[in-house]
Amino acid sequence: MTRQNRSNIGLGLLLILVGGWFLAQQLYPQLRIWENFNFSWPWYIIGTGLGLLLLALALGSYWLAVPAMIVGGIGGILYWQNETGNWSSWSYAWALIPGFVGLGILLAEFLSGNFRNGLRNAGPLILISLILFVIFSAFLGNLSFLTAYWPVLLILLGAWLLIQPLLKRKPNKV
Repeated sequence: MTRQNRSNIGLGLLLILVGGWFLAQQLYPQLRIWENFNFSWPWYIIGTGLGLLLLALALGSYWLAVPAMIVGGIGGILYWQNETGNWSSWSYAWALIPGFVGLGILLAEFLSGNFRNGLRNAGPLILISLILFVIFSAFLGNLSFLTAYWPVLLILLGAWLLIQPLLKRKPNKV
């Protein structure tokens, strides 16, 4: 399957889903959740991330998924902070950004047809991001009950380092 065909399939599926949602809202007015939705400023940032993702699909430039995930992810953090008023959570929420990069790499590789390669490249970023988030949120946030269990994170990181060589491709011998 060519790159253009994958782009057309991805964009076509997205348009079908969006069109189906709007049609369902017309047929069943009780589905119109957007009328009661609090549209706050972080949605502009999330929308920018979605726009970059649509652009990636439309142009077939799948690596635009990386900045799309970063922008959308930061928009999601800002939305949560805006709704809860917990702005001090940025002291540990920044640790999720490498995970957003990893998700972007995973999505780009998936759209390019290299999902296994995406797992190999994005897995460590996502794992390290989650570990950093849990550690920093345990010490700086409201997860103080986790401070006693941080050695488990070290064990998980060590297990990942042991498993990682098994995921690497062996060179073909000719």
